[in-house]
Amino acid sequence: MNIIKTKLDGVLIIEPDVFADNRGFFFESYNLNRYRDAGIDTNFVQDNISKSAKGTVRGIHYQAGDTAQGKLCQVISGNVLDVAVDIRYGSPTYGQHVSVNLSAEKHNQIWLPPGFGHGFSVLSDEVIFMYKCTDFYSKKDERAILYCDTDLNIDWQVEIPIVSDRDKAAKKFKDIDRDFIY
Repeated sequence: MNIIKTKLDGVLIIEPDVFADNRGFFFESYNLNRYRDAGIDTNFVQDNISKSAKGTVRGIHYQAGDTAQGKLCQVISGNVLDVAVDIRYGSPTYGQHVSVNLSAEKHNQIWLPPGFGHGFSVLSDEVIFMYKCTDFYSKKDERAILYCDTDLNIDWQVEIPIVSDRDKAAKKFKDIDRDFIY
């Protein structure tokens, strides 16, 4: 397993060891001991799967308070541009983002600890996206940042984004609460 640190402290890109032959492939999508050794020492309590059409942008989402979530994200089918935004007030990278192409072909993952907003855009005809969460979903603690906020300047790599009404009405980055202090 190859672990790649990003410019956002704590956000990691994971490239698993994949064993392929004429039958197909095998890889461990999660192994408690290996992930702990890599610095992801947490318990996952909920797995989520979504299916989305090409051009869809989901995010930028996070949970605050006692239910703040870390997320281990991967693509089951298709590919996405996955984006993490540092929302830890006082962090040297506050307001900055990293993006990575996650694909079923690469089997790669991204780990976002609590304190990061998360979103993705669908680059393939459709995608099946899965993520493990460190806490349960809480409607009262859910938050969103406007995906097209010019202060964040994220290139989602889609011409005409398909976006939910909720995500279109999200707060601009400069207006979010300071839920996470670095």
